[in-house]
Amino acid sequence: MLHPVAVQLYSLREYARQDYIGVLKRVAEIGYKGVEPAGFFNHRPSELKKILDDLGLKLYSSHSPWANDGNLGECMDLAHILGLKRIVCGYSANEFKDMDSIKATAERTSRMAEILNRNGFELFQHNHAFEFERIDGRLKYEIYAELCPLVKFQVDCFWSTNLGREDAVEMLKKFIDRTVLLHIKDGPLQQKEAEQKYVNGILDRKIELLPLGQGDLPIRELVAMAPNVDAVIVELDYCNVEMFQAIEESYRFLTSNGIAAGNK
Repeated sequence: MLHPVAVQLYSLREYARQDYIGVLKRVAEIGYKGVEPAGFFNHRPSELKKILDDLGLKLYSSHSPWANDGNLGECMDLAHILGLKRIVCGYSANEFKDMDSIKATAERTSRMAEILNRNGFELFQHNHAFEFERIDGRLKYEIYAELCPLVKFQVDCFWSTNLGREDAVEMLKKFIDRTVLLHIKDGPLQQKEAEQKYVNGILDRKIELLPLGQGDLPIRELVAMAPNVDAVIVELDYCNVEMFQAIEESYRFLTSNGIAAGNK
């Protein structure tokens, strides 16, 4: 059985700022089975949930808000409204810069995961490239995962190569038993260090990306080795073509090649 294909709405953020509901309608028209929001653009979560239901779009997870020590109550209330049982977290490069930072981050994450688990929720983490740097030959993310065994993972397979330094398939193998969602982007894996900045509180890294199937990522192999994930989520932070075109081309690549399932 094929995984459902969803889209991370961060990809369409420029359009969403102007017409969020129009974006959702167009995503549904393309054939996507679901979405993963990154911001609600002044819409009430309860309103958004009804709109998604009416459009036949499933909410696989949300990147708003990201869990931290001070907002777990808010996160749980929002997840309940949206019908989600998983809550996301993620960190900056500073929180993985050395062994002491990794230990402190793992301790913080474990504490959050325990609180969420007691309340019927599961914590999962989204990665960028810096977690896949190495300390004394070991992956930072491996060290971290050993220190906080309760957290699950949403593996961004492109970022997991650390801009071409690691093998995406080998990286996913290391975390597959705790992986609940896949993020898939595509492009040349060998890239310069990504420009980093925060935009509206979200970490933004400028990289060169292409519609799925036009870059170097071994997408078919990655998806095939993750039979138990909830969805394959397309995310293009940037792209060399107009973003709706890229999202549609990515959908066609996944569905026409029998890699993931859509509604058309």
